[in-house]
Amino acid sequence: MNTGMLWFDNSNSLLSVKIQKATDYYHKKYGRLPNLCLVHPSMLNKKEKFGEITICPYRPVLPGHIWIGIEDKE
Repeated sequence: MNTGMLWFDNSNSLLSVKIQKATDYYHKKYGRLPNLCLVHPSMLNKKEKFGEITICPYRPVLPGHIWIGIEDKE
């Protein structure tokens, strides 16, 4: 993913709730559903699925942030 939306949520909510909020906002703003979500490894240990969204730990994303968007096809 080269472009996406950076979402900050430092609440004590579950990661799934944070991702759902970010997904809802992304869909409302861009009119598309995201399929890739990158989070700091402290928030998630291994790659997982949340509905149609693949969630991956990615060190450059700061804790409390979610980078969400559409996966690049190469």
